[in-house]
Amino acid sequence: MVQIGYTMMTEQAGPRELVDHVVGAERAGFDFSVTSDHYFPWLDSQGHAPYAWSVLGAAAQATSRIPLMTYVTCPTVRYHPSVVAQKAATMQLLSEGRFRLGLGSGENLNEHVVGVGWPAAHVRLEMLEEAVEIIRALFRGGYVSHHGTHFDVENAKLWDLPEEPPPIGVAVSGERSCEIAGRLGDLVIATEPKRELLDAFDQHGGTGKPRVGQLPVCYDTDREAAVARAHDQFRWSVGNWRVNSELPGPAGFAGATAYVRPEDIQEAVPCGADVETFVEAVRPYVDAGFTEVALVQIGGDHQQPFLDWAEKTLLPALRELR
Repeated sequence: MVQIGYTMMTEQAGPRELVDHVVGAERAGFDFSVTSDHYFPWLDSQGHAPYAWSVLGAAAQATSRIPLMTYVTCPTVRYHPSVVAQKAATMQLLSEGRFRLGLGSGENLNEHVVGVGWPAAHVRLEMLEEAVEIIRALFRGGYVSHHGTHFDVENAKLWDLPEEPPPIGVAVSGERSCEIAGRLGDLVIATEPKRELLDAFDQHGGTGKPRVGQLPVCYDTDREAAVARAHDQFRWSVGNWRVNSELPGPAGFAGATAYVRPEDIQEAVPCGADVETFVEAVRPYVDAGFTEVALVQIGGDHQQPFLDWAEKTLLPALRELR
């Protein structure tokens, strides 16, 4: 049976609201939660971007059961990998073992703010691989020094280290990232239900490891309102990730999506209150072999109605998927 998760979407709600939302998700019976880690929203209409790690710390204290996870953190430009290791170890202690560290090669949208430029895609993957190796070394305990192609670490040590370090997930989109995930990751992360990604992950050592997907949805008893909201806040999601990773800010995404129509969104995002529409949107992930699927309810002010409906209607229907 596939596990169904809830997404704390930092781009569409403030920090206190995000914590309230994940408390509600735990109460509703979601199996796990994930958190985006952004410095900017994709579009101005989303309107938020609080610091994800502060939100996670508060969420760890406000909840008691639901697992927490970054989806995903970029450990290469805005954050140094040694600092990511410290944050993740602390989160594992605060959550009493409920944290997983999801990592990816990042987007210019969030990483450009430190002013060091945005590397080419192949360089970003090299940086991600080296970063994961540094984080794993620090998780093993003791002092770590590293002088690599992209990072230097001088005599670092995690003084508050959990007995079981957080599992590391790696986001994938192609063969090279699948190789990194299979070899260095404890789980794989993807935003598209592509079986070929999971096959490549398995070929590089991923067999038997969890595989986590994510799907935007827009629940509303008024379907037209749901479509309008999804188009206003999430039309960026229909773009190609090779483009999305390069654009530097919300204005770029507004320009790139100027010709995306509401009907285009209807094809990509389940909208309204028909439970079968939502189930059929999740099914491709299950058929592809994903073991977990995190849902993103679009609209920061529309979480509680979704959580109520999910508890009573959607989650029972999704639990029938095999």
